[in-house]
Amino acid sequence: MKRRGRIIAFLLLLVLFAGTMGTTTSPILNNVKLGLDLQGGFEVLYEVQELKGGTKITESVVADTADALGSRVDVLGVSEPNIQVESNNRIRVQLAGVEDQDKARELLSTQADLTFRDVDDKLLLSGDDLKEGKATGGFGEYNNPVVTLEMKDANKFGEVTTEIKAKPPGQNLLVIWLDFVEGEDSYATEILKPEKDRKIVSAPQVTKTIASSNVQIDGSFTTKETKELAGILNAGALPVHLEEVYSTSVGAQFGEQALSKTIFAGIIGIALIFVFMIAYYRLPGLVAVITLSIYIYIILLVFTLINGVLTLPGIAALMLGVGMAVDANILTYERIREELRVGKSIQTSFSAGAKSAFTAILDANITTMIAAVVLFIFGTSSVKGFAVVLIISILASFLTAVWGSRLLLGLLVNSGLLDGKTGLFGISKNRIHPAEEKVETLELTTKFDRLDFVGTRKKFYTISAILLTTGIIVLGIFKLNLGIDFAGGTRVEVVSNDSITTAEVSDYLDKIGHPSTDIIISGDTKNIGVVRYKEEFKQEEVSQLKADLAAEFGAEANVSTVSNTVGKELAKNAMYALLYAALGIVIYVAFRFEWRMGVASIIGLLHDAFFMVAVFSILRLEVDVTFIAAVLTIVGYSINDTIVTFDRIRENISHRKHIATEGELADIVNKSLRQTLGRSVNTVLTVILVVAALALLGAESIRPFSIALLIGLFAGTYSSIFISAQIWFDLKKRELKEKGPIKADEQKKQWGSDEPVV
Repeated sequence: MKRRGRIIAFLLLLVLFAGTMGTTTSPILNNVKLGLDLQGGFEVLYEVQELKGGTKITESVVADTADALGSRVDVLGVSEPNIQVESNNRIRVQLAGVEDQDKARELLSTQADLTFRDVDDKLLLSGDDLKEGKATGGFGEYNNPVVTLEMKDANKFGEVTTEIKAKPPGQNLLVIWLDFVEGEDSYATEILKPEKDRKIVSAPQVTKTIASSNVQIDGSFTTKETKELAGILNAGALPVHLEEVYSTSVGAQFGEQALSKTIFAGIIGIALIFVFMIAYYRLPGLVAVITLSIYIYIILLVFTLINGVLTLPGIAALMLGVGMAVDANILTYERIREELRVGKSIQTSFSAGAKSAFTAILDANITTMIAAVVLFIFGTSSVKGFAVVLIISILASFLTAVWGSRLLLGLLVNSGLLDGKTGLFGISKNRIHPAEEKVETLELTTKFDRLDFVGTRKKFYTISAILLTTGIIVLGIFKLNLGIDFAGGTRVEVVSNDSITTAEVSDYLDKIGHPSTDIIISGDTKNIGVVRYKEEFKQEEVSQLKADLAAEFGAEANVSTVSNTVGKELAKNAMYALLYAALGIVIYVAFRFEWRMGVASIIGLLHDAFFMVAVFSILRLEVDVTFIAAVLTIVGYSINDTIVTFDRIRENISHRKHIATEGELADIVNKSLRQTLGRSVNTVLTVILVVAALALLGAESIRPFSIALLIGLFAGTYSSIFISAQIWFDLKKRELKEKGPIKADEQKKQWGSDEPVV
């Protein structure tokens, strides 16, 4: 009865999970907010600057300006915009899904300072003379679109019109300006410009005194333009000047393609992980597939509940999280398989394996969390999105892999249905030692027993030294291929419906007055041209360039601009992020293990980070903010491998109890590496499946990020085996020579008793 009850409970849980996910996944997906890189839109970072003789810039002024921008966004009808104050004098505006990006940017940045002047530019009335919130769009006497305003003082308006009507014909004009700049603008020069480029809203002729509080502005308006002008006037004039220091825009078509390609890549990568887990780990692998599916569902659910915005890096973090979540399952399953091989029962092996794996899983998750939190603190908007998903992924993977997998597998194991069936765990009978032999898990043979890691460590030191020295030389000669995020300037992605060539793009850019020698053609069908300029394009130049490229190539271009100031700040924040992440991890590792392991870990992390930088320099790949996200992700991932190795070294030391010679110490390091190598290979393989799918099948914009991760994965696995563990050996060997034999008392893991047992 007890056996049947647990199987029924297992099946009921599956039905419950399947029913819940099946009925709610679609609504959850529909509620996920997509970032501008997935649905098109633009992001702009304004620096709030003081007007001549205007208001001093304070926190309250910046906050009021942000509120005014919010009111203007309402005029555009954009759903759920994101407007944030940064660094006390900057405002970041993100508008995803906006149809007319150029018009939106114009409405946001305009001063909205309405003034009434004569043809000699004398100020007669200002926005202060208007009643607040009384501007409306409507139709005039001849059914033409107009904007109607209401004056505070009808008599004052009467005096102004009386003054104007007294002027000679041709000069009796009441010139209505929007954002007139003293000393720069004048009626005489403005009237010569094309009508669409003028700041003059209207210039009606005054032939009689008008003592009315209602003022009607007519011009060559469309109905939509009158509503927008009325809305922006009601939102209020900005008491400051907004200077664009960073901007990026993504065409809707590009966003849709990026979303579909990245989701397809994710499905392929995750499906490959599922196949591998079932093929290698059999029944536990199937349980892992179930909990990984729940894990993905939980991430999407939490993301919608916190009102998060999903970006391309965010999707990458979700899929990367699947690969990393597998790590906890692999750690547990490898421990269970070890217990089975020494002749223990299924139930005993499950309990012992789950308990012994818990500490390594906890340590690995905490170190990755440190990297993710640092990313969130120092990252820009898209990188913050990556960090948020990564943090949620770590928490969700801990919940599903540590508790969920053990709950489901525990029900099957404790039902007795699996007793004696080690094949369901991927262990054949001929690999199992009889219990009477009393073989311990730490004495088991492995497939890698011929490998002498410690004996060949100097060869790997030499290989690393050669590679890193080559990297330093190349870096010194060619420098890094810095993207505009760090170097400043403008980046243009020309998107075409057909394949294009460098010559075609170059010739057309020469024709429209924006020549460039930095042009790269990419895309599966060679339909994307990436163009970089050292100059920072102004808002008007961006708008004109996008219009020209759309007319020529048939699709809206993506344009990003970064000022030199912001570029330097991003570079500085990137260095801080790497420094603080490394410092936090080394402190934690030193606290949990010992200082030598902390030092060895940090050397390994620096090795990985510099190796990635060197490879990017050699291959001339572009370094942007997502590269820093990749480096920090690898820092967290690499330390996972190192921690698992150190955890096993500590376990073998406790088992040996007394280490008197260098040979015994080398044997412990070698044995620990051999025992964890299978887990390291399996874990890196599952993550590589996802990252390779992203690199080969994902969106172009995320490809450098994926390549950085791919390089980092190999570097991280290499360093944890051949660098960090070996450096610890050399440091410990010095202790052995200086202080004599090392006595290791049986140590209890600090958090071993807290691990969840089903």
